[in-house]
Amino acid sequence: MNNMSNPRIAMPAMTAPPKDKKKKQILSQDRRNDYDVTNTVQVSSPAAVRDAVHELILETFPSASFDKLWLAFYDFERLFTGKFPGYKGCDTTYHDMQHTLDMTLALTRLVAGRERSVELPDRLGAERAQMAIVTSLFHDSGYIRHEERDSGFHNGAEFTLYHVSRSADFLRRYLPELGMSRDVPVSSMIVHFTGFELDLDKIELDDPRDIICGHLLGTADLIAQMADRCYLEKCRDRLYNEFVLGGIAVENASPGEYTIRYKSGIDLLAKTPLFYQQVSRERLQQKFNRAYRYIEVLYDGENPYVDAMKNNMMHLVRVLKSSDWRLLRRSPPYFLGIRSAIQDVEKLVHAYLAKVPKTAQVTSGYATA
Repeated sequence: MNNMSNPRIAMPAMTAPPKDKKKKQILSQDRRNDYDVTNTVQVSSPAAVRDAVHELILETFPSASFDKLWLAFYDFERLFTGKFPGYKGCDTTYHDMQHTLDMTLALTRLVAGRERSVELPDRLGAERAQMAIVTSLFHDSGYIRHEERDSGFHNGAEFTLYHVSRSADFLRRYLPELGMSRDVPVSSMIVHFTGFELDLDKIELDDPRDIICGHLLGTADLIAQMADRCYLEKCRDRLYNEFVLGGIAVENASPGEYTIRYKSGIDLLAKTPLFYQQVSRERLQQKFNRAYRYIEVLYDGENPYVDAMKNNMMHLVRVLKSSDWRLLRRSPPYFLGIRSAIQDVEKLVHAYLAKVPKTAQVTSGYATA
């Protein structure tokens, strides 16, 4: 599907930029909107991320085959661009192709860092690492609408509250096609470390290394999106809309009864520092056992993801104190599979909010999804 007719939508570039050389110096001031935290990998390009992942896999597992991962990247791109049989393509403007590719690169770096820092019996090994990377590529597949089963839905964001379970269902169907049937039980379970549908403390797997893969997945999902150069703008302009369509910003528990959790994208940002302090840090530090530290093995003890996250939060605090929203002026491109998705989302959100009475109850706090 050619989205270049809409100047606000950019399709992923298929020519890879210079590969990640794991440089210590991070050029944050020159970082491009669709590049990773090191400004070396174009995370809107499946080919660029695939090549960066391949390089890390070769360095970490020299004798491992990359065939299944190559196919997984190919199918991921088809799924998100609307070319995978039976599926419509990505139409969620926050959880788009760039997010998943950014996360998958972060996950592979975590895997590589861990393998280089633990004793041989505790290492994940090439096959388990492959399973984690494939799970990462399809961890948000639950947002993609199926042409027949989801005919009554208008946008993938409507699945927000249970999209991880849908992703697990997709993995159960897809992994056997990739020759990875034996990975189905673990992959369909550890994908839940990227969401809030299950109590993570109650997830039990036979091998503790599988739980570690879950920790790496959950960590990669959080640090990749919160380290995004345009994270704040995307929360205000895109995540809020997804929260509206997903029934999170405004909860409609019963007919005529509405509870407003986020009044606007700005209100969502105003509550983001509390989410960062209480939820994100708890998950990164406790639930995921500080797995983010494995990144530091690749960067001489530094952590560009954590640094970028802190910079985003400090900038947000400055914006909130000054109330000068002109300080959030970046306009990142979209990487979607449905040409009309941006306009469709705006219309759906406007129609939904128009139904909310002015007398609706407003609640404090934040939501998790």
